[in-house]
Amino acid sequence: MTARGAGAARRSVMAIDQGTTSTRCILFDHRGRLTAVVRREHQHHFPKPGWVEHDAEAIWRDVERLMPQVLRQAGLSAEEIVAVGIANQRETTVLWDRHTGETVGRAIGWEDTRTQALVDHLADHPAAQDVPERCGLPLASYFSAPKIRWLLENTPGLRERAERGDVLFGTMDSWLVWNLTGGPRGGVHVTDVTNASRTLLMDLRTLAWDDTLLDLFRIPRAMLPRITASTGILATTTAGVPGLRVTAVLGDQQAALFGQTCFDAGEAKCTYGTGGFLLLNTGKDPVRSTHGLLTTVGFQLEDEPAVYALEGSIAVTGSLVQWLRDQLRIINSAPEIETLAETVPDTGGCYVVPAFSGLLAPYWRGEARGIIVGLTSYINRGHLARAVLEATAWQTRDVVEAMNADSGLDLATLRVDGGMTANHLLMQVLADVLDVPVVRPMVAETVSLGAAYAAGLAAGHWSDLRGLRENWHRAGQWTPSSSRGHRDDDYADWRRAVELTFGWIRN
Repeated sequence: MTARGAGAARRSVMAIDQGTTSTRCILFDHRGRLTAVVRREHQHHFPKPGWVEHDAEAIWRDVERLMPQVLRQAGLSAEEIVAVGIANQRETTVLWDRHTGETVGRAIGWEDTRTQALVDHLADHPAAQDVPERCGLPLASYFSAPKIRWLLENTPGLRERAERGDVLFGTMDSWLVWNLTGGPRGGVHVTDVTNASRTLLMDLRTLAWDDTLLDLFRIPRAMLPRITASTGILATTTAGVPGLRVTAVLGDQQAALFGQTCFDAGEAKCTYGTGGFLLLNTGKDPVRSTHGLLTTVGFQLEDEPAVYALEGSIAVTGSLVQWLRDQLRIINSAPEIETLAETVPDTGGCYVVPAFSGLLAPYWRGEARGIIVGLTSYINRGHLARAVLEATAWQTRDVVEAMNADSGLDLATLRVDGGMTANHLLMQVLADVLDVPVVRPMVAETVSLGAAYAAGLAAGHWSDLRGLRENWHRAGQWTPSSSRGHRDDDYADWRRAVELTFGWIRN
């Protein structure tokens, strides 16, 4: 191989995956193979019940360290990085001073429910009835707009500063891009359509900030980022590793949809991390849900129409295993749950409904709280571990049932990714509960891969979507093995358990 050919073979795409529990920086080669990865966990802060916060400045410092670190690990230079793609935890809300770069307190996490009373109050406003039609989302504390308003109303002098344009808002993508491109010294203030579609503030058809929604939440337009397509030459870095082109930004779950190469209508994936997120590509027209799902932007390639998706968001999946480990101390590490759950053939009639901060899709019950039901003296650690795993499967079935009803289609196969897919017992239970094959790809880091694919596509590293499909390879498949009657009886019991969580918090 010539020196020039060797250099071409080393050319890579960098993905910055800013997730709920950690930030990762990953390099992918032209065949979509992961060649280097570095990671740093960040602290969660829980100052009050229902409050979930992150230190956005600490997360930015992590990104600054991780970018050069991953290059050193791979033995690559900045000149060998074709482009940078960013995937981020969505809805988490950051406000900062445009002149100093200092954040206004901690970022409010997507799981945070402190704004529930505000949401309940806004529900009586005449304009509230039009919210789902305008932005595709229900009025809920999950999204960014109530968090912005809460900060504006609970931080002295902040609204006046925001109206002057001295305070900026962003989800984590905006915060990172702004800092990567100069921060107070000319940082680019943008967000892409996938992240903007999670704020309760963007018109789903025009892909622009909606004045009616801004008025409803009393949010000054001056603090909002410019909305762009998911791909394109968005900015050039001046920090971390200077001189790199940022060519793609997507919310993490839309990035996973892209990484799973679900480019056509009818294709679906579910990512299992802290929460679970099932997205179904619905094509160039938004499908309005009548069964508790979200209508969202799946992705938008530069100069092309947006592609839409239906989404079912589950707040607690992997974090339930962490709770079993860290709070109850029934297991010492997350992988131990599979071994423990396999010591019993079933849950013994026990169900765990993890409504720690309410329930998301398809229920949208912010006042719900978690329960364990069906306890008898027969139940042991193994039954409880198995019930924790089955909770993820049953919550997924709730979403699939709603998705089938909204789309008019029956899910034929579910592509899965995320850390929980390493649990083979869970994957088999999932196939049994859904009665469809469950397929895991060779590259499990599909959020990061999707950000890299989008960035590399925009930079010409990959020529078209077909080439990206050719990189997708199956690593594992699980097929249903249980009887329909047994499965449906257990699901009916699950639904009874879910209903018991409703109305726990009274205003």
